[in-house]
Amino acid sequence: MSEPVAPDPVREAILAGRTSLGIELGSTRIKACLIGDDPSTVLAVGSHDWENQFVDRMWTYSLEDVWAGLQSAYADLVADVERRHGVRPETFGAIGVSAMMHGYLAFDGAGELLVPFRTWRNTTTGPAAAELSELFGVNIPLRWSIAHLHQAVIDQEPHVAQLRHFTTLAGYVHWRLTGRSVLGVGDASGMFPIDAATHDYDAELVARYDDLVAESAPGLKLAELLPDVLVAGRPAGHLTAEGAALLDPSGTLRPGVVLCPPEGDAGTGMVATGAVAPRTGNVSAGTSIFAMVVLERPLEHVHHELDLVTTPAGDPVAMVHCNNGASELAAWAGLFGRFSAASASGRAPETGGAGASADSDAVFDVLFREALDGDADAGGLLAYNHLAGEPIAGLSEGRPLVVRAPDSSFTLANFMRAQLYGVFGTLALGMRVLADEGATLDRMFAHGGLFRTAGVAQRFLAGALDAPVAVAETASEGGAWGIAVLASYVTYVSEASADADEPDPAASAGSAAASGLDAYLRDRVFAGAGIQTTDPDPADVAGFAAYLDRYRAGLAVERAAVDALPLKGTPA
Repeated sequence: MSEPVAPDPVREAILAGRTSLGIELGSTRIKACLIGDDPSTVLAVGSHDWENQFVDRMWTYSLEDVWAGLQSAYADLVADVERRHGVRPETFGAIGVSAMMHGYLAFDGAGELLVPFRTWRNTTTGPAAAELSELFGVNIPLRWSIAHLHQAVIDQEPHVAQLRHFTTLAGYVHWRLTGRSVLGVGDASGMFPIDAATHDYDAELVARYDDLVAESAPGLKLAELLPDVLVAGRPAGHLTAEGAALLDPSGTLRPGVVLCPPEGDAGTGMVATGAVAPRTGNVSAGTSIFAMVVLERPLEHVHHELDLVTTPAGDPVAMVHCNNGASELAAWAGLFGRFSAASASGRAPETGGAGASADSDAVFDVLFREALDGDADAGGLLAYNHLAGEPIAGLSEGRPLVVRAPDSSFTLANFMRAQLYGVFGTLALGMRVLADEGATLDRMFAHGGLFRTAGVAQRFLAGALDAPVAVAETASEGGAWGIAVLASYVTYVSEASADADEPDPAASAGSAAASGLDAYLRDRVFAGAGIQTTDPDPADVAGFAAYLDRYRAGLAVERAAVDALPLKGTPA
């Protein structure tokens, strides 16, 4: 007689919907991540690669690509669930959507897109950002949604008269899945300044804006155009039948799943590193790179290098955002990988030839470890990673460059160290400003694929910031895991409210969200997590400081390149 088969708790959790699904639309990859009762454990993942397009001098993604990518990433996750666990999910306990922040998705009253999606990467909003920064008395960066709207008003774009709703990419996807126009407070803080007391848009500044555009855009009432704001832990709607079909055209996914407030990649980065309490911070490295430091007190001065945003619970954060992260580094790794593959095939490179698909992780690993043998100051080399404009560096457009003097030590080790330092260069300029404000940082957490090779980018970042840098085992999962955790937090708050027999569960959820996210992450997500911390090496600190001095001076070379080398299609 055969022994009875032991129940598989993971399979049972998937079939019963005791799971949380997170989906993040990053700049180059859409990732999906499934977690179970233990939010620290990833049950399955899926992904879809995509790229922005430079159309009519605007960085954009088509909405068709948004949905094709989401469906592909979701299908990839479902296939991974079936491979690992032998079942196909039909429902989830909660779903969360996050995406690259800021930008401008504008819709009319019928829900039709009025102009192509203008992403955070565009730097065409200078006049609007300057005028609003002066009007509000806070820094309004070029990429913020309100800057895009106001630039459209300044330019007298015809679509402004038809505008009935504008939002971010995460807000758009959430709206289509649930029918609700809402945002998590962290993502909302990249659209318009947030009032720290109310965790909502600053009403006084909203009124100032309405007065500013009363003549140039008659009838425009900003509060009617912005999404509603929710803190983490609050339910933000349920998956509709139409939304389920959009995500899973096979028809397997059932409607009715609760969704958490949609968040931006900055907020999910804070969650993915457990850095939501004062004196903690995180660095997220991808196509862009940014640092978030949770503040103990307000900043004394306005700085164009620093954005004031919030955690997903609404606490104030100073953000150093750089438009350009690891894309240029990845391009060089791809070049070296192709050379390696072509050399191994014994002939000159040809597109699609034998050996064309060298393992990218192996290439990065070799090149990163080579950088460890470089000089502390990268041997006099400089690498500028600016594919797009970079406000902190004073660049309206980018021209990636490698700069060296005849007497520089031009070795592969120094070249790769300079490339890695270049990823952190503009970020370090902004972090120096924050340090001068007296912001205190106990530890910086880092996440993103850049930190997958242990002990390299983490070490160089510690030297660049002169602060300990911690990387958790989940660092490479990034924001998709972070938004899955935020989805699980909605379930946790709801169950805690029910257990407490609260007369008003919604009010209970709101109070829990305002004070309990840090405790939830600390006690239920990161309690047993493997975290590896690297202290700054004094030689790296001194070497990077020397590099940064040259980097700052060498920006004049890149500015000259911007003037002398126009982009294709730009009159000389």
